[in-house]
Amino acid sequence: MTLYLRHYWKDERLSFPSTTNQSMTFDGRLVKKIWVPDMFFVHSKRSFIHDTTTDNVMLRVYPDGKVLYSLRVTVTAMCNMDFSRFPLDTQTCSLEIESYAYTEDDLMLYWKKGNDSLKTDERISLSQFLIQKFHTTTKLAFYSSTGWYNRLYINFTLRRHIFFFLLQTYFPATLMVMLSWVSFWIDRRAVPARVPLGITTVLTMSTIITGVNASMPRVSYIKAVDIYLWVSFVFVFLSVLEYAAVNYLTTVQERKERKIRDKLPCTCGLAHPRPMMMDTSYSDADVNTTGTYGMPENGDKQERILVHLALADERTSSRRKNSRGYISMWIDTHAIDKYSRLIFPGAYILFNIIYWSIYS
Repeated sequence: MTLYLRHYWKDERLSFPSTTNQSMTFDGRLVKKIWVPDMFFVHSKRSFIHDTTTDNVMLRVYPDGKVLYSLRVTVTAMCNMDFSRFPLDTQTCSLEIESYAYTEDDLMLYWKKGNDSLKTDERISLSQFLIQKFHTTTKLAFYSSTGWYNRLYINFTLRRHIFFFLLQTYFPATLMVMLSWVSFWIDRRAVPARVPLGITTVLTMSTIITGVNASMPRVSYIKAVDIYLWVSFVFVFLSVLEYAAVNYLTTVQERKERKIRDKLPCTCGLAHPRPMMMDTSYSDADVNTTGTYGMPENGDKQERILVHLALADERTSSRRKNSRGYISMWIDTHAIDKYSRLIFPGAYILFNIIYWSIYS
């Protein structure tokens, strides 16, 4: 922060007779020969008085002994920030001014016009923050070895601009989650299509998380952006696990069908199979599929019918065995993808509603 620090006090030793009641202005050479307040910035990391082309110091003395002492200073001060709501956070930073040697018994500090003592350039803007308001306060600071000191505070309320993080973090993470849902509409047997899609979205989410954390201070608590990114990562990871479950259950189901088909007699010569009840899990799409197991087209339809009938009989017998203590479960792998198309977007939308209602 670069500021013009102006001190006002009255020193009767500097009074002088004047018929016009006009003040006298001096440069920094006279400052070294009179008393001036020994002000310093508390918690400053670095501060200096500008000296181009000469020391930027001005001293103005009035006939009655009133003094105006002004200097141009640049201060780099410390601000304790709480990043638990980052990047939807609002920070309060303060610039603290205090006398180094004189206690409150020797020197009283106060703002001359209260909040009106602060005047800023309306064109000033920060790249990451919006200056919402600033105000002044005065407090006492106690040091056990020296005593009580007057301390002046300039408090700034800063609100972080969110658009950059929406564009660079939230929007890409949301797109990756939505991209992972595309696999629910891809055929379950298209392993070369669904697996790379899931792995790509997982790796992209990992890259986004790493990039955000690399530009942030290493704090030991969870930030708001961490919650959003890690929940998005979990959604992407669950979509990969969903296909792993679908693929595994499909393999188990096909293995059962293959074993039952091997036990059935050849039906290639059947011209008109007798009427039979179809199971609900069997569809015309399965009948029209040819060459699934490398079988000839002629007679494949009849064999698929018998396989599904045998599976239906197996499920019926398994229900009877349940009464004897046996447990059997039949899972429709088509239904897993169908339900995932609704559950995953619905859960993610609900998470976004809760997230933005809490942090915005």
